Amino acid sequence: MKKIIITIVAVIIVLGLVLSFEPKSEKTATYHVTLADPKIYTNGVFIDTFQIQKGTYQFSFVPNGDSPEILSITLKGAKFSFSEDFKLEGTQHNTGISTYYTWDYQGSKEIHLSEDDQIEITINPHGNLLGSVSVDLIKI
Repeated sequence: MKKIIITIVAVIIVLGLVLSFEPKSEKTATYHVTLADPKIYTNGVFIDTFQIQKGTYQFSFVPNGDSPEILSITLKGAKFSFSEDFKLEGTQHNTGISTYYTWDYQGSKEIHLSEDDQIEITINPHGNLLGSVSVDLIKI
């Protein structure tokens, strides 16, 4: 019975935290992909292309504990290049009643493009094709 109560309290706390964040309605993703299916990879990497306008952008991730430990992302355009190895880190939160983790990728998340470009994105999960993660590139 005690485990059930602790689980319910933990779920309520997590839901409260999620609902307390302000919606990002004014910021829309310029690029979005959810990596959750091994069929979207070719030779262990995900590759896609998209058009992007000049400006400053920031990567945003929705990982979980099963997400790839290292997520290497490369962006290549006619006059732009970016590469980063993002490392998944869990932060433990102790409420006194329960303990839970939140997950985020650490690394250089901001990029700046001086002109519009056609970008090729390559995402390498280093063999973890089953761990899900969503990747967004948001104009700031």
